[in-house]
Order: sequence, then C-alpha cells, then structure tokens
Amino acid sequence: MSDSSLPALPAADRPDVAARLRDALLGASFTADGLLDLLGAPAYAALARSETVPALRATRGDTPLETLVRLFLLQQPVPHARVADVLPVRECLDAGWLRSVGSDGIAASVDVRPYGGPDGEDWFIVSDLGCAVGGAGGIGSREEGVVLGVGGASTTLAGITVRAPVGAALDLGTGSGIQALHAARHATRVTATDLNPRALHITALTLALSGAPAADLREGSLFQPLRPDETFDLIVSNPPFVISPGARLTYRDGGMGGDDLCRTLVQEAGERLSEGGFAQFLANWQHVEGEDWQDRLRSWVPRGCDAWIVQREVQDVTQYAELWLRDAGDHRGDLAEYQARYDAWLDEFEARKVKAVGFGWITLRRTAAAEPSILVEEWPHPVEQPLGGTVQAHFARLDYLRGHDDAALLDGRFRLTPEIVQEQVGLPGAEDPEHVVLRQNRGMRRATTVDTVGAGFAGVCDGSLSAGRILDAIAQLVGEDPVVLRDRTPAQIRLLVEQGFLDPLQ
Repeated sequence: MSDSSLPALPAADRPDVAARLRDALLGASFTADGLLDLLGAPAYAALARSETVPALRATRGDTPLETLVRLFLLQQPVPHARVADVLPVRECLDAGWLRSVGSDGIAASVDVRPYGGPDGEDWFIVSDLGCAVGGAGGIGSREEGVVLGVGGASTTLAGITVRAPVGAALDLGTGSGIQALHAARHATRVTATDLNPRALHITALTLALSGAPAADLREGSLFQPLRPDETFDLIVSNPPFVISPGARLTYRDGGMGGDDLCRTLVQEAGERLSEGGFAQFLANWQHVEGEDWQDRLRSWVPRGCDAWIVQREVQDVTQYAELWLRDAGDHRGDLAEYQARYDAWLDEFEARKVKAVGFGWITLRRTAAAEPSILVEEWPHPVEQPLGGTVQAHFARLDYLRGHDDAALLDGRFRLTPEIVQEQVGLPGAEDPEHVVLRQNRGMRRATTVDTVGAGFAGVCDGSLSAGRILDAIAQLVGEDPVVLRDRTPAQIRLLVEQGFLDPLQ
C-alpha cells in the first residue's frame, strides 16, 4: 500500500526534537486542561465533533496557547514570528513537525491533540491533518492509508481494558498509538502492529511526544507479524471492524467478507495469550436471518478461554450503511456516487442475509479450567467508565464460583459491593412490596430483582457471618425450614456474585 499522496510525516528518529517540542507544548499549557480553560466547555466539545468555528472564535488573540491551538488543532497558518516565540521552529522544521507556507507562514504537518491520561498524564495524540476525529462530520481525507486520532471507540476500549501490571502487551492494529500509550503505563514491553506503515510511524510519534517508552513496532495483518512462539499477558485491539463491500479505508475496513475479520481475530487470540492473560477487542458482528446472534459469537471463542461478550448497540442495515458513508464524508460528495455506494452496501447485506449489525466488547481470558465460562449478553444501558477493574473482578468472581460448590458457598462469607442501593416497588400503602430491586451505581450499573429473602441476605452481608449462618437467622425470622432455605438459596447467591452485587471474601 502506498500513501505517497498523503503529506510527509515528521521524522520518527529524532527523539531530541520530540522532547523539546513536548517541553514547549507543556510550557504553553497546551494540555487537555489548558484547552478547556481557554476554549470553554462548548467550544472544547465542538472540537471533538470536528467543528472548528467555536474554537476559531475563541483563539483570536496572540497568546502562546492560542497560537498552538490554531497551528495544531485548527490547521491554520501562523506567522513565523508568533510560532518562534513558542516553539523551537528551526528544529521542528528540520524534523518535519512544521512546514513553511507562503512568504512568512508556518503550518503543522500533523494534527497534535492533547489527551489527558488516567492519572493526570499530559499526553499528545498525533494523527493526519483533519483526521483527529471522524463520525458524522466525516474525516478530513479519503486516502486509503489515512490515520485517525482518538474517537469514541478508542476511548471505550481504553476504558474497559484491564490495567493490571503485565510483562508483555500487544496493541494489534495500533492506528495512532493510543492503546499502546495506555499499555506503556503498566506493561514492561509493548508490541504494536499495523498493516499500515504510516500508522506505525504515527504511533512512534505519539509515544515520543507523550514522553512514553518506545514500542516494538511491526508491520503486518492481524497476528502475522508475531513469532510463532510469542505470547502476551494483554492483547488489545480496536480493529478495522466495519462490515463493508470492499476495503476502501485501511483504518476501518478489514478487507474480509462480513464479520470474518473480527471472528478471525478472536479465534486466533487464544493461542497468543499467556495463562491468565486477557484479550480485549471492540467488534461488529452480523445478525443473520435464522441464526441466534449469541450462538454466532459463542462459536468465535477459542478453546481454553473464558469469554465475556457485551452487545452495546444494534443498528439495522440502513442505519449502519448511512453511519459509515457519513464517516467517510461520502454524503458531501456526488449524490449519484453516494447512492451507488449505499446501494452496494445493501446488496452486500442482502446477499449475506444480514438484517442488522451489532457492536460491542469482547473480552477473553486464558484459563486452564476444564469448562471455560462464556457469557454473551446485551447491555445497551449506561455504564460508568473506566470498567477495567469491573472486567477484572468479573473473571475473579468466575474463578471463585467455579471453585465452590453449594456447600462451600454456604460456608463462605460475602460483602455487599459498595454503591448498591435497594428499591422497593409496590402499591402505596401495601404491607409488603411487590418486589425488591438491587441497583448498582457504579461499573455496569446493573439492576436485579430479588425476593425478600435475597434482599434480607444481601442487606446483612458485611463479611462477619457465613452465608449459611445468615440464612439460618433469616429462616428463624420468617418461620421457614432452614434446611429448605439453605437448599434453594445458593442459586440466587451465585447470581448476585456473578453480576457483581456481592463480593466473596477469600
């Protein structure tokens, strides 16, 4: 693949210049917090939608920060003297971060966007000009090898990723390098791969400008760049998952038919995971006539892996085609060409008997368990990011439940998870509620209906008494046979543990 029609990129082998540029950017408060203070929330949010007019209006002055916003975020030429007051211009021109325009102008060669790390780190995401975000506004270039910055999918994946310290992490399909940047915080070694060599180059720039360690960058598709015996403790991928007729744009169209790319990625990840290692992906999947979508996804899970798959959204085929046509900016071009592309998309879906497309998260964990657990669920409701800790706790609870039969469960002690509230639902004035709902205010924000025994049990779980002793006390209060209560309650306890309402105390 050639990207000769795209602008030349800054040199990736000039860490000295990247370090000086980083210092200058930080010195001018060109950070996520600095931008918010300068622009205000509405203009800052508009930038994330690729709308620049509010930011242009907010940067009419000549302060160093306004100069940098116009240069790197708004891609406006700035007089040489103004840039020289803020940046090491000669070095940045030599290394390709900046370029001369007109008689006395300086312009950016790439988009450089401040990004706040999870612990307050000041990072910078590099991408092609006009391509920091996509979405309904359309990207700034339709070139095949274009590299986008951070969008909603990128931040979603970063938020759900388990952040335990690991030896080796793999960012597969690295793009602008945002997942590799996050992984560098808690992985000793980070390997980043991409089919697009321009993406690898930009990842190197993102890491250098963010002050992060360099990654092992390898060109190739899926797991092809890896050695046969190479395994990882963490694999993350925001792959080119768009189901489309043909591979027009490298960053989003995988070039395989239907959802084959996502299926292949998931199926091949198992043998690349170290024992206990996690693989986490965003994916699209087809809803095919006459087939259960959950069964389709279960068939993707490789042997020797637990899986938690969450469908977050479903779009019918017309909504899906329109979304991605707009992402490519096709709606702004020739109407007949737009309609022809739309028609081709629907032809593709019709041929495959696809009625809708699902989007969501897939998490695998390598396990030695004789019977791995596969949970496939639909959860379109709001969640609280980051969810990495929630994901890790989910699999830890699986291990606990797998290792405890009902007798062991009743001998165990549990604590009600923090931020759980109880709601009683029933008619006003009624002596007893019709049902009781436990609701999480954190993480997945689940709600579950429990009976009065379940509500009473959860309410007194503070870790001081075993489950069996609590049930015996409840049986005495309600006048029920304790043996019967012990026999029928473990299933409800298991559900409360699995869904994160109760934490087992090991």
